[in-house]
Amino acid sequence: MTVDAAQAESRTAPTVEAADGATFGPDLARSWLLVNAFVPQRFVRAQSSPADLVLLDLEDAVAPQNKGAARQHVKEWLEQGHPTWARVNAIDTEHWRADMDLLSSYDNVQGVMLAMVDSPESVKVTQKALPGRKIVALVETARGVQNLSAIAESGSTFRLAFGLGDYRRDTGFADDPHALAYTRSQFTIASRAAGLPGPIDGPAVGALGVALADSAGVTVTFGMTGKICLMPEQCNTVNEILSPSLGDISWALEFLAEFEAEGGEIRNGSDLPRLARANKILALAKAFAMEPPEGYHGFPPPSDTYHY
Repeated sequence: MTVDAAQAESRTAPTVEAADGATFGPDLARSWLLVNAFVPQRFVRAQSSPADLVLLDLEDAVAPQNKGAARQHVKEWLEQGHPTWARVNAIDTEHWRADMDLLSSYDNVQGVMLAMVDSPESVKVTQKALPGRKIVALVETARGVQNLSAIAESGSTFRLAFGLGDYRRDTGFADDPHALAYTRSQFTIASRAAGLPGPIDGPAVGALGVALADSAGVTVTFGMTGKICLMPEQCNTVNEILSPSLGDISWALEFLAEFEAEGGEIRNGSDLPRLARANKILALAKAFAMEPPEGYHGFPPPSDTYHY
């Protein structure tokens, strides 16, 4: 779906209802909310926000002189028993070891987002320091993008993430979907080829409303399935745009009803990809506890998947 099409649908379609009881893990998480670990007053608000996953940020959000205090706040949070993810400092910084020493001591640390990943070795070393935890590789440089396939296939990477701001500073690219099209595509291709969940896109800094919806639409256009958020107010929009649309769900239900009514057998070469797409859409809708409004009968099916 193009960005324009996504905008048009969001303005005219009824909203998909999200029921209570959605259950899914970090492999499907859409909104990844970063919270400054130096400001513990924000932790509870972040955990009660619509974010699919909250990361206590020990890296860019925290000034060097405040790193120790930020780790202490994370320690106190962990000692209260909260399941926790954190963004940790790059492996070539003096702060990485202190982050590892802290997080490896608590069983309720579920995973980390490792900053400035340039090679698979940094992910492997971090995995050894945090055995059993999931490692999201945050790739933020031209060198890292060149090594995306190796990072994805390292055996230690759980999911790839695009460090958009630092990547732009490293390369000089504008924050424009066309300028970054090749890079975003590489994240998705590397993830798919390695059998990883979809990659996590960089944040839309300070954006809300239409600007945020446009940015999340770009994320979807390039096959990315998560997006970093910098404030709780961004999470609802990101979750909605990165979920199956009402039109997608309606098409999937109608296609499967038609398919079953005609015997449930493959009729032509387009049935297999349509069947796979329909099952994927409905599996995601189930995971996110999404249901069409009662009495809703659907839109015309997406033109890129329907064959007369």
